[in-house]
Amino acid sequence: MSNNAAIVDISQTANRFRSSIVLQAENKYIDVKSILGLFTTLVSGHSYELHVHGPDADEAKTAMAEVFAKHNLNIAVVAD
Repeated sequence: MSNNAAIVDISQTANRFRSSIVLQAENKYIDVKSILGLFTTLVSGHSYELHVHGPDADEAKTAMAEVFAKHNLNIAVVAD
């Protein structure tokens, strides 16, 4: 898997939504719309939590879950 392709895909998907989309990796919180943040954080084999808040959160959660799965990245979408 090309991590670069995954990062660009994830960021572009996130940027289609108005909601705040934040990836929690251990004790770090990364704005998924930030390609730089993803570059320094995203590692295959880790599991992450995704926090989504905003007017289109439901659609964003579905799309983000799909794009992470497509790149074989393990995330749990947190409903809060």
